[in-house]
Amino acid sequence: MERRTVLKLSIGALLGASTGLGGLQAAMAAGKDIVYLTPGLDLPFWRYLAKGVEATVKAQGYNFQALDSHNSAQTQLQNAQDAIARGVAGIVISPTDSSTAPSVLALAKRAKIPAVIADIGTNSGEYSSFIISDNYKGAHDVGVALAQSLKKKGWQDGSVGIIAISQARKNGQARTKGFLDGLKEGGFTGKQAGMQQMQSYTADETFKFTQDMLTANPGMRGLFIQTDQPAIGALRAVKAARRDGELLVAAFDGIPDFVDLLKSGQLVVSGMQQPYLMGVRSGEAILATLAGKSPEKEITVPIVAITSDNIEKELPTIRKTVFADEV
Repeated sequence: MERRTVLKLSIGALLGASTGLGGLQAAMAAGKDIVYLTPGLDLPFWRYLAKGVEATVKAQGYNFQALDSHNSAQTQLQNAQDAIARGVAGIVISPTDSSTAPSVLALAKRAKIPAVIADIGTNSGEYSSFIISDNYKGAHDVGVALAQSLKKKGWQDGSVGIIAISQARKNGQARTKGFLDGLKEGGFTGKQAGMQQMQSYTADETFKFTQDMLTANPGMRGLFIQTDQPAIGALRAVKAARRDGELLVAAFDGIPDFVDLLKSGQLVVSGMQQPYLMGVRSGEAILATLAGKSPEKEITVPIVAITSDNIEKELPTIRKTVFADEV
């Protein structure tokens, strides 16, 4: 028997049950659910974004659930099918990558369930609103800051490596281009020491990537890690290779560990998106859609370049908007 048929029978049973009112309330509750389809809750960025959505929709009486895709497009599609089958009111999605998002959006459209995209982006499809950080500008500012730090060291002619998020994602493409343009603008005259693309988005994966880069590029002086937790793996690899003080590391996004790492100079700069604030804006957009309003088609949330020099000044703001009060 198909899942939809089972669902219909279950709801019918609830409506006809002797518990009456309780069954009716349970049946109606599905229409008050908003789900967030996320690439992977093991990455702090997505957890913080989820918290922003949750706080916003719950304040308006909706239920909330985050469904982890474990960085699998197939799992995300299955999560979408399950959510749609139970009749959720709305979907917020951070796609596993831009090329697979249209499949989920098509399912939502067919079921007449509104969808909002939170980060990553999509190659096509219909949605109510797209909440995005200015990834190009944020990465550009990181590139400028790293280039300036390299110049202070007299290392502007060295090489710089990149450990990137998937370049199938529009935000990944923007981070790479922005960073390289920023490096050049900041006065870097060296060469690129290659690029590796993350698949599992773990510190261990980036540890191995960094080891390989250090071995292949003995003169490497800079490294850009395009997301947060994996940067910890890069720093471990630099230390294991006894290259402390010989290479400057830049990152993107933010986790609580970054505060002390920036203060100590182990990280030179991190272009911090504001995921909690992105979650709030995503929640507001889906609520507006459900209320029959038309939110802005694209809502841009600024990225702040946090350096060893400005971390103390910016901490009161980013404690909430970046770290969801986990610092």
